[in-house]
Amino acid sequence: MTATPLTPHAFSAVFATRNPQSHKGTFGSVGILGGAQGMTGAAVLAARAALKTGAGRVFVGLAQSEPHSTLDDLQPELMWRPCQSLIAMASEINAWALGCGLGESAFALNALRKIFQQRGQAPIVVDADALNALSSGQITPIWGQAPVIMTPHPTEAARLLKCDTETVQSDRVAHAQDLAKTYKAWVVLKGHQSIICAPDLNCWQNTTGNVGLATAGSGDVLSGVIASLLAQGFSVENSVLAGVWLHGKAADHCVAQGIGPIGLTASEVIDAVRWARNHPEPL
Repeated sequence: MTATPLTPHAFSAVFATRNPQSHKGTFGSVGILGGAQGMTGAAVLAARAALKTGAGRVFVGLAQSEPHSTLDDLQPELMWRPCQSLIAMASEINAWALGCGLGESAFALNALRKIFQQRGQAPIVVDADALNALSSGQITPIWGQAPVIMTPHPTEAARLLKCDTETVQSDRVAHAQDLAKTYKAWVVLKGHQSIICAPDLNCWQNTTGNVGLATAGSGDVLSGVIASLLAQGFSVENSVLAGVWLHGKAADHCVAQGIGPIGLTASEVIDAVRWARNHPEPL
Protein backbone atom coordinates (compact mmCIF):
# COMPACT_ATOMS: atom_id res chain seq x y z
CA MET A 1 0.00 0.00 0.00
CA THR A 2 1.24 3.49 -0.82
CA ALA A 3 0.92 6.58 1.32
CA THR A 4 -0.99 9.70 0.25
CA PRO A 5 1.19 12.84 0.00
CA LEU A 6 0.24 15.15 2.87
CA THR A 7 -0.96 18.65 1.98
CA PRO A 8 -2.83 21.32 4.01
CA HIS A 9 -6.08 20.39 2.24
CA ALA A 10 -6.20 17.38 4.57
CA PHE A 11 -6.42 19.53 7.71
CA SER A 12 -7.74 22.91 6.60
CA ALA A 13 -9.82 23.20 9.80
CA VAL A 14 -6.62 23.89 11.76
CA PHE A 15 -6.22 27.21 9.93
CA ALA A 16 -9.72 28.53 10.68
CA THR A 17 -9.89 32.04 12.17
CA ARG A 18 -10.41 32.02 15.91
CA ASN A 19 -13.59 33.38 17.46
CA PRO A 20 -12.73 36.79 18.98
CA GLN A 21 -14.85 35.93 22.03
CA SER A 22 -12.63 32.94 22.88
CA HIS A 23 -10.74 32.67 26.16
CA LYS A 24 -7.88 30.46 27.36
CA GLY A 25 -10.30 27.74 28.40
CA THR A 26 -11.53 27.57 24.82
CA PHE A 27 -8.17 26.30 23.65
CA GLY A 28 -7.69 23.51 26.14
CA SER A 29 -5.12 22.31 28.65
CA VAL A 30 -2.10 20.15 27.83
CA GLY A 31 -0.38 17.90 30.38
CA ILE A 32 3.31 17.10 29.87
CA LEU A 33 4.96 14.20 31.70
CA GLY A 34 8.69 13.76 31.15
CA GLY A 35 11.99 15.33 32.04
CA ALA A 36 13.90 12.94 34.29
CA GLN A 37 17.00 14.24 36.04
CA GLY A 38 19.37 15.45 33.34
CA MET A 39 16.57 15.49 30.73
CA THR A 40 14.43 18.38 31.98
CA GLY A 41 14.93 20.14 28.66
CA ALA A 42 12.94 17.50 26.77
CA ALA A 43 9.80 18.25 28.79
CA VAL A 44 10.42 21.99 28.49
CA LEU A 45 10.68 21.76 24.69
CA ALA A 46 7.42 19.82 24.44
CA ALA A 47 5.70 22.27 26.78
CA ARG A 48 6.92 25.38 24.98
CA ALA A 49 5.87 23.88 21.65
CA ALA A 50 2.39 23.12 23.00
CA LEU A 51 1.99 26.68 24.24
CA LYS A 52 3.22 28.33 21.05
CA THR A 53 1.05 26.09 18.86
CA GLY A 54 -1.94 27.65 20.60
CA ALA A 55 -2.97 25.69 23.69
CA GLY A 56 -4.70 27.77 26.35
CA ARG A 57 -2.76 26.30 29.28
CA VAL A 58 0.20 23.93 29.58
CA PHE A 59 1.01 22.00 32.76
CA VAL A 60 4.39 20.30 33.26
CA GLY A 61 5.09 17.41 35.61
CA LEU A 62 8.73 16.32 35.80
CA ALA A 63 9.57 12.65 36.30
CA GLN A 64 11.67 13.47 39.34
CA SER A 65 10.77 12.76 42.95
CA GLU A 66 12.37 16.05 44.04
CA PRO A 67 12.61 18.30 40.97
CA HIS A 68 14.97 21.26 41.15
CA SER A 69 13.16 23.19 38.41
CA THR A 70 9.81 24.79 39.15
CA LEU A 71 9.91 27.60 36.60
CA ASP A 72 10.95 28.08 32.99
CA ASP A 73 12.55 31.53 33.12
CA LEU A 74 12.22 31.96 29.37
CA GLN A 75 8.61 30.74 29.30
CA PRO A 76 7.07 31.64 32.66
CA GLU A 77 3.57 31.00 31.29
CA LEU A 78 4.16 27.27 31.73
CA MET A 79 2.62 25.87 34.90
CA TRP A 80 4.75 23.41 36.86
CA ARG A 81 3.18 20.79 39.08
CA PRO A 82 4.58 17.95 41.19
CA CYS A 83 3.91 14.69 39.36
CA GLN A 84 1.26 13.54 41.80
CA SER A 85 -0.54 16.88 41.61
CA LEU A 86 -0.57 16.75 37.82
CA ILE A 87 -2.00 13.23 37.88
CA ALA A 88 -4.63 14.29 40.43
CA MET A 89 -5.89 16.97 38.04
CA ALA A 90 -6.25 14.52 35.13
CA SER A 91 -9.91 15.43 34.68
CA GLU A 92 -8.83 18.98 33.75
CA ILE A 93 -6.35 17.91 31.07
CA ASN A 94 -7.61 17.78 27.46
CA ALA A 95 -4.55 16.09 25.93
CA TRP A 96 -1.28 14.59 27.15
CA ALA A 97 2.27 14.38 25.82
CA LEU A 98 4.04 11.53 27.61
CA GLY A 99 7.61 10.30 27.54
CA CYS A 100 9.84 13.21 26.50
CA GLY A 101 13.00 12.59 28.55
CA LEU A 102 10.93 10.43 30.91
CA GLY A 103 13.72 8.06 31.89
CA GLU A 104 13.23 4.55 33.24
CA SER A 105 13.01 5.08 37.00
CA ALA A 106 10.32 3.37 39.05
CA PHE A 107 8.99 6.84 39.90
CA ALA A 108 8.60 7.75 36.22
CA LEU A 109 7.01 4.46 35.21
CA ASN A 110 4.56 4.60 38.10
CA ALA A 111 3.49 8.11 37.05
CA LEU A 112 3.06 6.92 33.46
CA ARG A 113 0.85 4.00 34.56
CA LYS A 114 -1.33 6.30 36.62
CA ILE A 115 -1.92 8.66 33.72
CA PHE A 116 -2.85 5.74 31.47
CA GLN A 117 -5.37 4.70 34.13
CA GLN A 118 -6.78 8.12 34.99
CA ARG A 119 -6.77 10.10 31.75
CA GLY A 120 -10.41 9.39 30.98
CA GLN A 121 -11.24 10.45 27.42
CA ALA A 122 -8.18 12.66 26.94
CA PRO A 123 -5.99 11.61 23.98
CA ILE A 124 -2.31 10.89 24.60
CA VAL A 125 0.81 11.35 22.52
CA VAL A 126 3.27 8.58 23.47
CA ASP A 127 6.90 9.29 22.66
CA ALA A 128 10.51 8.44 23.54
CA ASP A 129 10.93 6.65 26.88
CA ALA A 130 7.19 5.97 27.12
CA LEU A 131 7.55 3.98 23.89
CA ASN A 132 10.58 2.19 25.29
CA ALA A 133 8.57 1.26 28.39
CA LEU A 134 6.00 -0.35 26.08
CA SER A 135 8.56 -2.24 23.99
CA SER A 136 10.34 -3.53 27.11
CA GLY A 137 7.07 -4.76 28.65
CA GLN A 138 7.36 -2.48 31.69
CA ILE A 139 4.10 -0.79 30.66
CA THR A 140 1.09 -2.62 29.22
CA PRO A 141 -0.65 -0.91 26.28
CA ILE A 142 -4.13 -0.88 27.80
CA TRP A 143 -5.53 2.27 26.25
CA GLY A 144 -9.24 2.31 26.95
CA GLN A 145 -11.40 4.18 24.43
CA ALA A 146 -9.48 7.46 24.17
CA PRO A 147 -7.19 8.00 21.16
CA VAL A 148 -3.49 7.17 21.27
CA ILE A 149 -0.80 8.64 19.02
CA MET A 150 2.60 6.93 18.98
CA THR A 151 5.55 8.86 17.55
CA PRO A 152 8.53 6.50 17.23
CA HIS A 153 11.72 7.08 15.32
CA PRO A 154 12.86 4.01 13.34
CA THR A 155 14.86 2.42 16.17
CA GLU A 156 11.99 2.84 18.64
CA ALA A 157 9.66 1.35 16.04
CA ALA A 158 12.01 -1.62 15.64
CA ARG A 159 11.95 -2.25 19.38
CA LEU A 160 8.16 -2.13 19.41
CA LEU A 161 7.97 -4.59 16.50
CA LYS A 162 10.79 -6.85 17.78
CA CYS A 163 12.88 -6.43 14.64
CA ASP A 164 15.84 -4.27 13.60
CA THR A 165 16.01 -0.69 12.35
CA GLU A 166 17.06 -1.70 8.85
CA THR A 167 13.95 -3.85 8.52
CA VAL A 168 11.71 -0.95 9.52
CA GLN A 169 13.43 1.36 7.05
CA SER A 170 13.15 -1.16 4.23
CA ASP A 171 9.37 -0.59 4.03
CA ARG A 172 8.31 2.32 6.22
CA VAL A 173 4.66 2.26 5.19
CA ALA A 174 4.22 -1.44 5.92
CA HIS A 175 5.88 -1.17 9.31
CA ALA A 176 3.90 1.92 10.29
CA GLN A 177 0.81 -0.15 9.48
CA ASP A 178 2.12 -3.04 11.58
CA LEU A 179 2.49 -0.69 14.52
CA ALA A 180 -0.96 0.82 14.05
CA LYS A 181 -2.53 -2.63 13.84
CA THR A 182 -0.58 -4.10 16.76
CA TYR A 183 -1.13 -1.20 19.13
CA LYS A 184 -4.50 0.04 17.84
CA ALA A 185 -3.12 3.56 17.64
CA TRP A 186 -2.25 6.37 15.31
CA VAL A 187 1.42 6.11 14.36
CA VAL A 188 3.89 8.75 13.23
CA LEU A 189 6.99 6.94 11.99
CA LYS A 190 9.47 9.80 12.09
CA GLY A 191 12.29 10.40 9.66
CA HIS A 192 12.71 11.77 6.16
CA GLN A 193 9.14 12.26 4.87
CA SER A 194 7.54 10.87 8.03
CA ILE A 195 4.84 8.26 7.56
CA ILE A 196 1.53 8.70 9.37
CA CYS A 197 -0.77 5.71 9.76
CA ALA A 198 -4.30 5.72 11.15
CA PRO A 199 -5.76 2.79 13.09
CA ASP A 200 -7.73 1.89 9.94
CA LEU A 201 -4.31 1.58 8.19
CA ASN A 202 -4.75 4.57 5.86
CA CYS A 203 -1.36 6.24 5.43
CA TRP A 204 0.04 9.65 4.55
CA GLN A 205 3.58 10.72 3.70
CA ASN A 206 4.71 14.13 4.90
CA THR A 207 5.86 16.64 2.31
CA THR A 208 7.60 19.18 4.57
CA GLY A 209 10.79 19.20 6.60
CA ASN A 210 14.52 18.94 6.06
CA VAL A 211 17.66 17.47 7.58
CA GLY A 212 17.78 20.30 10.11
CA LEU A 213 15.22 18.34 12.14
CA ALA A 214 17.83 15.63 12.75
CA THR A 215 18.76 17.16 16.07
CA ALA A 216 18.17 16.57 19.77
CA GLY A 217 14.76 17.71 20.96
CA SER A 218 13.07 17.79 17.57
CA GLY A 219 10.78 14.90 18.46
CA ASP A 220 9.88 16.53 21.78
CA VAL A 221 8.70 19.59 19.87
CA LEU A 222 6.56 17.41 17.60
CA SER A 223 4.90 15.75 20.59
CA GLY A 224 4.03 19.14 22.05
CA VAL A 225 2.62 20.40 18.75
CA ILE A 226 0.32 17.40 18.29
CA ALA A 227 -0.84 17.45 21.92
CA SER A 228 -1.59 21.16 21.62
CA LEU A 229 -3.82 20.70 18.58
CA LEU A 230 -5.64 17.83 20.29
CA ALA A 231 -6.24 19.98 23.39
CA GLN A 232 -7.67 22.74 21.19
CA GLY A 233 -10.41 20.37 20.13
CA PHE A 234 -9.35 19.43 16.61
CA SER A 235 -10.06 15.89 15.50
CA VAL A 236 -7.34 13.31 15.97
CA GLU A 237 -6.82 13.10 12.22
CA ASN A 238 -6.51 16.87 11.83
CA SER A 239 -4.24 17.14 14.86
CA VAL A 240 -1.82 14.42 13.80
CA LEU A 241 -1.65 15.38 10.13
CA ALA A 242 -1.37 19.09 10.85
CA GLY A 243 1.13 18.55 13.65
CA VAL A 244 3.53 16.61 11.46
CA TRP A 245 3.15 19.00 8.53
CA LEU A 246 3.57 22.14 10.67
CA HIS A 247 6.65 20.71 12.36
CA GLY A 248 8.30 20.15 8.99
CA LYS A 249 7.05 23.47 7.60
CA ALA A 250 8.60 25.25 10.58
CA ALA A 251 11.99 23.75 9.78
CA ASP A 252 11.60 24.77 6.14
CA HIS A 253 10.75 28.32 7.22
CA CYS A 254 13.86 28.47 9.39
CA VAL A 255 16.06 27.42 6.47
CA ALA A 256 14.35 29.95 4.20
CA GLN A 257 15.28 32.61 6.77
CA GLY A 258 18.92 31.50 6.71
CA ILE A 259 18.77 29.48 9.94
CA GLY A 260 20.26 26.05 9.27
CA PRO A 261 19.75 23.38 8.20
CA ILE A 262 23.13 22.70 9.77
CA GLY A 263 22.96 23.75 13.39
CA LEU A 264 19.19 24.29 13.46
CA THR A 265 17.98 23.70 17.01
CA ALA A 266 14.69 22.38 18.31
CA SER A 267 14.14 25.62 20.23
CA GLU A 268 14.34 27.59 16.97
CA VAL A 269 11.75 25.33 15.40
CA ILE A 270 9.19 26.18 18.11
CA ASP A 271 8.83 29.85 17.18
CA ALA A 272 8.68 28.85 13.52
CA VAL A 273 5.77 26.49 14.28
CA ARG A 274 3.89 29.46 15.66
CA TRP A 275 4.69 31.36 12.44
CA ALA A 276 3.48 28.46 10.27
CA ARG A 277 0.24 28.16 12.25
CA ASN A 278 -0.47 31.86 11.69
CA HIS A 279 0.56 31.97 8.03
CA PRO A 280 -1.34 29.19 6.24
CA GLU A 281 -0.59 28.43 2.64
CA PRO A 282 -3.40 29.23 0.16
CA LEU A 283 -5.73 26.24 -0.12
